[in-house]
Amino acid sequence: MNRMRYIYNAETCKYEPVIVSPKDAAKRLLRFLGITFVLGVAGLLYFNSKYEHLDETFQTQINQGLKAEWHVLYKQLDRTSTQLSALEHNDDHNYRVILDMEPLDQSQREAGVGGREKTSEAIMYPLVRNAYLQVEKLKNRLDIEAQSFQQLQDELARKEKMWASRPAIQPVSNKDLKHLHTLFGLRMHPLLGYVRPHNGLDFTAPEGAPIYSTGDGTISIAQYSESLGNMVFVDHGFGFQTRYGHMTKFIVHAGEKVKRGQVIGYVGDTGLSVAAHLHYEVLYNGTYINPINFFQRDLNNKEYEKLIEIGSQSVTSLD
Repeated sequence: MNRMRYIYNAETCKYEPVIVSPKDAAKRLLRFLGITFVLGVAGLLYFNSKYEHLDETFQTQINQGLKAEWHVLYKQLDRTSTQLSALEHNDDHNYRVILDMEPLDQSQREAGVGGREKTSEAIMYPLVRNAYLQVEKLKNRLDIEAQSFQQLQDELARKEKMWASRPAIQPVSNKDLKHLHTLFGLRMHPLLGYVRPHNGLDFTAPEGAPIYSTGDGTISIAQYSESLGNMVFVDHGFGFQTRYGHMTKFIVHAGEKVKRGQVIGYVGDTGLSVAAHLHYEVLYNGTYINPINFFQRDLNNKEYEKLIEIGSQSVTSLD
């Protein structure tokens, strides 16, 4: 039920009902709606000027979270770059020095980055573009370092094989050795009676004492000859060859693989020899080398000096 409005009439001294015409009612309604609209717009403008939209607020929070994650990513990239730099330094200044390899040039380590820089220009956001470029540079450096480590591994395998093949021990053990005849070069042959080259060393030892291969290699010759008697030639590769003569017998055959320290025969007195001993030769690229230069790898300094002292007491060869 609508409430009736009254107004006091001074002439009649009575409260008389107020009768509003439709026209006045329409004016009042329009005025109310107009004021309400203006106040609403003003309030909306004020709210928008003071407070962000809910969607914008939510998006801002997401962006802040993403920025924080990007900064964490940048720190991880910097840490990875530092660790990789240390690895590159060890590669160039330690590993390659040990293996007698040239360090990689800086231009080699940075090769292939330019094309990726052009690709990154298509990315709109600087934060993302910089991270992309940094990741690509790290990836390139890692690829180069992986290739470098493969080179190091291949070279190490080759050097290990070379080191194992190099004649580096005595062919006769010290416990069996009686005398070492260090005459290397021209000397009077004890049986033939004339001067000719003596291209090795003579190890006097009891007949039947074991003879060891001085390095890894392949037996190239295992046979009897008039001068060296029962003899064995070992091809060690990398330009090295060793020869063992006057054996009482050999226990290897041509084409057989042998390891350093493996017994290949026994001391004897076969061929042109005046006593049980081993005649031992070392060749490098076809040139005879004094085997005494290789024994220090198998002896400490004191033992090596003692060996030289024993050898210096011998003035004749045995073959």
